[in-house]
Amino acid sequence: MNDMILLKQGEMALKGLNRRAFETRLIANIKKALAPCGEFDVSAMQSAVYVEPRSPDCDMDSAFAVCRAAFGINTVTRAAACEKDTDAIFDTAVRYLGEELRNAESFKVETKRADKRFPMTSVEISRRIGGRLAEAYPLTRVDVHAPALCVNVEIRDTAAYVHGKPARGAGGLPVGVSGRAVALLSGGIDSPVAAYMAAKRGLRLIPVHFASPPYTSELALRKVFDLADILSLYCGRLTVETVSFTRIQETIGRKCPEGLHTVIARRFMMRAAERIAIRHGCGAIITGENLGQVASQTLQALTVTQECVLLPVLRPCIGLDKREIIETAVAIGTYETSILPYEDCCTVFTPRRPRTKPPLRDVLEAETGLDVGGLLDDALDFACRDSAVTSGK
Repeated sequence: MNDMILLKQGEMALKGLNRRAFETRLIANIKKALAPCGEFDVSAMQSAVYVEPRSPDCDMDSAFAVCRAAFGINTVTRAAACEKDTDAIFDTAVRYLGEELRNAESFKVETKRADKRFPMTSVEISRRIGGRLAEAYPLTRVDVHAPALCVNVEIRDTAAYVHGKPARGAGGLPVGVSGRAVALLSGGIDSPVAAYMAAKRGLRLIPVHFASPPYTSELALRKVFDLADILSLYCGRLTVETVSFTRIQETIGRKCPEGLHTVIARRFMMRAAERIAIRHGCGAIITGENLGQVASQTLQALTVTQECVLLPVLRPCIGLDKREIIETAVAIGTYETSILPYEDCCTVFTPRRPRTKPPLRDVLEAETGLDVGGLLDDALDFACRDSAVTSGK
């Protein structure tokens, strides 16, 4: 009996001629993520991915957690492989699921026969194995409609597999198949969720954080690096690029109307993000903005904010309410870090009465008094000096 992990692909199984490229990327991502858990063989066949340990020293529990976080996978299950023979399948079910069968009130056997060359049908296999298990565990009744335990049998090309209930995978597409994007990472609740959702659609991310020391602290910066470390479990290896934003915000505060401070600062962020994106070959900018949530996120303010860049600005959270964003943050493990009380540059310089519908002409006029290019050059000189490389797949 060989303990392994069986993964079922999600929507990428429908990709037609591009499917092999998606599978290749998925396998590469999983292999990288599994490196700390030991040595594994990872292969794909018939819309499934097989993760098999090369030695008994492999950490199967950690490997299972890694596989559950891999984008591109619908379900994940620990399974036992055996010969494609009903005696071997029965023996494997007894050894692998025996304790669960003894403790369950009811059970059924469900078979999927991917290898159509196997001489028995799925129903025949289920009846054969189910009958023998019923004899072996007389205190556990058979219930084919609502069983407490489902013994799953899969007949595939190279082996038969026995497993219990699959766990839900991360879904989405493998990270990297959709290109690269810059993701603004503020340290709040929304931006890590937006980054997660963008990576789920196959984007490789370059996180960018805007810091304003001494108004923002080292603890606030550490918080962002910790968020990136959590996100790396899903997004892969991340390097946070930190942009020094102090001089820009102080200059805006001195020279621009107070009601326009936030939208002008956001325009500088967009310009800086676009420069970083171009340097890394990225095709988009990701933000955590949510329509109508705060004054700078009205439709008119968002339009003015992105007017200064050519790259598309993607906002994965745009249609979510705060409850939905918080629920996602809790699910992916970023929420508790996001609510730590360390202010970011956006909250420190918030005007008392921001304009919710800033006319573009007023913003452009206010920016005429600023050395936009010079301020950006100075800020980006600091990018990459304070960066955190985090582990991941």
